[in-house]
Amino acid sequence: VEKNLKLEEKINMLQQQNEELRARIEQNTVITRQLSEENANLQEYVEKEVEEKKKLSRTNEELLWKLQEGDAVSPVKLPPAPSTPFYRCSSGNSSPAKVRTLRR
Repeated sequence: VEKNLKLEEKINMLQQQNEELRARIEQNTVITRQLSEENANLQEYVEKEVEEKKKLSRTNEELLWKLQEGDAVSPVKLPPAPSTPFYRCSSGNSSPAKVRTLRR
């Protein structure tokens, strides 16, 4: 009888351990799925970044080639600068109260 009681206690303890291990396995499965999803998203992001880098590299090479071949002979013309105010201090002090606007 005593041996049966000890075996029943051991069975109960092992069943409890088994339930705890199943819960941990389930929790690990959930975490594994989340990490796999995150990994797939990061992999996709890296692939997009690599493609963008390749595209920029090709564009850069093309522009360098055009510069070396002289295709870029006509520089891009900038619009004329508008008459912007020129700020000058009326005295040597640069405090805002003594600044006046001069037109060029």
